[in-house]
Amino acid sequence: YFNGARLVVETSKDPVYSYSGANVTLPCHYRYEPDLGDKRKIRIKWSKIRDDYTKEQDVVVAIGKTNVAFGDFKGRAHIHRASQHEASLVISDVHLKDDGKYRCEVIDGLEDESDVVDLRLQGIVFPYQPPRGQYRLNFHEAEQVCQDQGAILANFNQLFQAWSEGLDWCNAGWLADGTVQYPIRLPRKPCGGVHLAPGIRSYGPRHRRLHRFDAFCFSSALRGEVFYLDRLAGMTLEEAKQSCQDAGAEIARVGHLYSAWKFLGLDRCSAGWLADGSVRYPIVKPRPNCGPSEPGVRSFGFPSKGRFGVFCYKER
Repeated sequence: YFNGARLVVETSKDPVYSYSGANVTLPCHYRYEPDLGDKRKIRIKWSKIRDDYTKEQDVVVAIGKTNVAFGDFKGRAHIHRASQHEASLVISDVHLKDDGKYRCEVIDGLEDESDVVDLRLQGIVFPYQPPRGQYRLNFHEAEQVCQDQGAILANFNQLFQAWSEGLDWCNAGWLADGTVQYPIRLPRKPCGGVHLAPGIRSYGPRHRRLHRFDAFCFSSALRGEVFYLDRLAGMTLEEAKQSCQDAGAEIARVGHLYSAWKFLGLDRCSAGWLADGSVRYPIVKPRPNCGPSEPGVRSFGFPSKGRFGVFCYKER
């Protein structure tokens, strides 16, 4: 209690959902019980809570009408105060790494109260193996390959969400916190044994430079569109890249294809090149001669030769 009044800070109890490239508002309001009436000089601070709960990352601080944003949030974050007791955070051009928990803190002299809100990006987790094969990536290389595919390393919550939606993958992969895990829906002998319950299997934290696994990448809903091009005789990878450029687009990355499959319903029973040299095709409605009986993105691996169509990506 401060001056006989209690400072109360409240954010949304439900997660706030957004997607890459969008603008989002994280609501936060404060009040005094009982109401002090007069306008007080307070400081508002927003910070992002790290996955491992170490030191929080400063996002923005405001005193009166002065806003100062920090780090990656410079030019993208400000505090919205439409009403006297509002302290909401506005983030523009949401990045994949913005996903997570945020703390809204209101400081009035010696009084300091806060509440936490969860920003969740609508997205998809996909396992990734490089052309060299299984278990070839240390942590830093895993970060890079996800980035190359228009994605980032997934966090545990994103992998858990993907598992709850049906992801079953028997190869272990890096997550953003440096742990190595894999999601199993149907327990079987090579995947931790038949007697373990379904769930996320964990190897725990691993040495980020020495140990090698696959990667679980996270990509968000798209700002653009993915489309398919083909020629009668097919195309080499270089011809495929040129065809996309001629159409005013770029050759799609793996993250683009997964996002288009999940969020835009892209369904194509024709294999096409992607930027990493892999050949894949997305199936929403399984049918004969189009792979397994479940929906998914099918892969032909990384053919050293061959002629196929191509998936292109064009920003809106």
